Amino acid sequence: MMLLIKKGRVLDPASKTDDTMDILIKDGKINSIEKNLLAKEKIEVINAKGKLVVPGLIDVHTHLREPGYEYKETIKTGSEAAAAGGFTSIVCMPNTMPVNDNKSVTDFIVAQARNKGIVNVYPVGAATKGQKGEELAEIGELKEAGVVAVSDDGRPVMNSEVMRRILEYTKMFNLPVISHCEDLFLSAEGVMNEGYFSTLLGLKGIPEAAEEVMVARDIALAGLTKGKLHIAHISTKGSLRYIKEAKERGIDVTCEVTPHHLTLTEEYLKEYNTNYKMNPPLRTEENREALLQGLRDGTIDIIASDHAPHEITSKEVEFDHASFGIIGLETTLPLTLRLVHEKVISLKEAIARLTINPSRLLNLNKGSIGIGKDADITIIDLEKEERIDIKKFRSKSKNSPFDGWRLKGVVEKTIVGGRIVFDRAEKG
Repeated sequence: MMLLIKKGRVLDPASKTDDTMDILIKDGKINSIEKNLLAKEKIEVINAKGKLVVPGLIDVHTHLREPGYEYKETIKTGSEAAAAGGFTSIVCMPNTMPVNDNKSVTDFIVAQARNKGIVNVYPVGAATKGQKGEELAEIGELKEAGVVAVSDDGRPVMNSEVMRRILEYTKMFNLPVISHCEDLFLSAEGVMNEGYFSTLLGLKGIPEAAEEVMVARDIALAGLTKGKLHIAHISTKGSLRYIKEAKERGIDVTCEVTPHHLTLTEEYLKEYNTNYKMNPPLRTEENREALLQGLRDGTIDIIASDHAPHEITSKEVEFDHASFGIIGLETTLPLTLRLVHEKVISLKEAIARLTINPSRLLNLNKGSIGIGKDADITIIDLEKEERIDIKKFRSKSKNSPFDGWRLKGVVEKTIVGGRIVFDRAEKG
């Protein structure tokens, strides 16, 4: 199978390419990257003139819910949502039922992805058995089965000795540890950021310190063990400060931020809309500005969706009882491009945080456009504006606070292994 992408603006931060080029794809691989390539035989041609052609986007933080919670999302529907959002590779967290803490569950996820998924799906294994934070999972067995990282995401590892052993043991397998930083004693029963608005709304707050003390602890343990630490969904100015200082000291730490923490603040909760309830919670404008600065100065390595699907009955309840989390696979790119249009970061920096930086974190042979590379490519119309309509989402769940927003920048085509898996022209 051959495919020719013509006259697109090829932007690849990994190779520092930014030029109008043609890309020839053959047998799922990139065969040629040149100007004015001519089709010598009958092949499918994509006219990408005026469009942006980038490496397939990579999301390092998704919840696909399968096995166990298929009424929220499945590997099939999650991968379809990913393709619609421009993602060719997604990384799924282990808080399923049963928890992905053993080879059997990992094998199931890999098989489901192969048989029913349309993008690359990489599982994350649990760091501890049952995600209970007490005893290490069989990390070697998980690595052999195909996990690309370990994490107890959804719950923090409260025991510092256990976290130390996780960081030490994963070094043997060159696996990053993805840490959900939350002190459960400080956040207990909290449902939003602690401060003026939590008092105004009469809701139990989660202080910034609940995240920051665990960020500081995990950085200290990473320094002690020389392990590879990745901090998920940071939300506070203090967390950023600790991470920046750790990087300056040479500690192997990276971090990610979500589009919703870059875009929204606690003030949006005034209407008690549970689609604004997430963990970590939306913070103050001061914290949001600090996160934007963290993008500018390079402290924040990755933008990730933290795609967290929930059925409607989990959200249409009293705020205190509603589930945490929102979906994000189909909104991450336009929300990121919004930052580009607002000149918060450059287009190249934005694409790097969605492609090569995630690839390097997880040691994937993805995230760049080069001869011989897998033909995972996303084609984007930067100027086209579209109104977000959750009714049209591919995801099984619809819990998004961005319904009705008008955003500029839409995915035209998503290509995985040389095969078009999403085409906006054919969108139903």
